[in-house]
Amino acid sequence: MFNEVLSHINWLHVVVAAIAYFALGSVWYSPVLFAKKWMKLVNLDFNDPAIKKGMAVTMGGSFVFMFIISFGLAVLLQILPAVNALGGIKLGLLVGLTISSATISINYLYTRKSLALYLIDCGYHVVGIAVAGAILAGWQ
Repeated sequence: MFNEVLSHINWLHVVVAAIAYFALGSVWYSPVLFAKKWMKLVNLDFNDPAIKKGMAVTMGGSFVFMFIISFGLAVLLQILPAVNALGGIKLGLLVGLTISSATISINYLYTRKSLALYLIDCGYHVVGIAVAGAILAGWQ
């Protein structure tokens, strides 16, 4: 069954969904939305040259994980088909709110980070997975 599911994955759609998820981050963590608050909450100063070192690896790694998430969502959409973008958004919200947020929540319980930081970070992933779901289910 799994081989059959994998054979129906449209890899271009997975890549585009991952790019959209990644691009959302450039807006979400920009001065337009949450950059200043997020940087204050995580105690980062982007004027510090040390922070800029290794940023390409960090961004590349982030994209790889967003690709993995988009792939997982594509597999779910093969098993639980959503017939349109709205169905993809709903599945993305379900995955984002239950799996992603719950996973992040466990880490935040132990690290005792602030609620504001939690809402920024979880909000990004919930919306990002919903966007990926819309692309994967809506682009047929």
